[in-house]
Amino acid sequence: QFPEYQKVHIGITLDDFKRIYFMEWFHRNIGRLFGVVYLVPMTYFLSKGLVTRAGKAKLTGLGLLLLGQGAMGWYMVSSGLEKELAERPDAVPRVSQYRLASHLSLAYLLYAGLSLYGWNVIRANRLVRNKIANPDSLRTMLVKPSIVSFRRKIVAATLLVGTTCLSGALVAGLDAGLIYNEFPTMGHGITPPLSELWNSFYARGDPSAMWRNLTENPSTVQLEHRALAMTTLLVVSALWLHGRRLPLPRSARFALHLMNALAWLQVVLGISTLVEFVPIANASAHQANSVLLLASALRLFHSLRPLPRIPL
Repeated sequence: QFPEYQKVHIGITLDDFKRIYFMEWFHRNIGRLFGVVYLVPMTYFLSKGLVTRAGKAKLTGLGLLLLGQGAMGWYMVSSGLEKELAERPDAVPRVSQYRLASHLSLAYLLYAGLSLYGWNVIRANRLVRNKIANPDSLRTMLVKPSIVSFRRKIVAATLLVGTTCLSGALVAGLDAGLIYNEFPTMGHGITPPLSELWNSFYARGDPSAMWRNLTENPSTVQLEHRALAMTTLLVVSALWLHGRRLPLPRSARFALHLMNALAWLQVVLGISTLVEFVPIANASAHQANSVLLLASALRLFHSLRPLPRIPL
């Protein structure tokens, strides 16, 4: 009775279904467990007054983001069960790539928020306990114009990394990785023909809706992801070369090297995933490494933020 069975998994065996079911079951329950692990201690700390006023707002905001992430996940799954997917001959039963990208966006935002808040708490704790060597000289270093300018560039690079990750969600949602399984070419050239990239089929009879090619045409979406990925690699590599010449703190220098290494690894994983027709192991590693790449960029940004003065 479900569109995906009628069009995609016709005649699927019980064992095959169990494997798919387990992955979905595990994903849902690990999400629920994460919610409990976060919300229960948060409620306790807030009720006991163990968090500052600013901390309360941040923890509550992150909690609401977590709940929104769960709700978006449910909304995303429901899009794969719509009757239209079974009734339209050209429709492929799968979740909406828009909702998938939204679900992933909230996950990355939640991860970023939790990471930055956690690092702030750890940094403040180390300051209070005098675990940071020469804090005054570090404060002076972090407000130098060259460091401030570099930090702004890291912000831009981090946004570019996030945008590339979200374009990957569109690729996954459209199964766009199952076409043009070669690199660096796409067919007979670096890009497919313009008539394929900008096709009136995706406008659905509305000439003003040709923009749908940018988010619904698998060929265009894959090309966008390739372009964003290579741009991200060039930007990160350029920042690495620039940052090596700056007087960065040890933690920032480590994050800089790690970010550059992860960017190159991410491209290698992406290419291997594509040319091998998207095996689950490669695709999972590619997605997991995107989180690590984002984390390294966030860590570099945080390590270059001005050091606060905490009254004792």
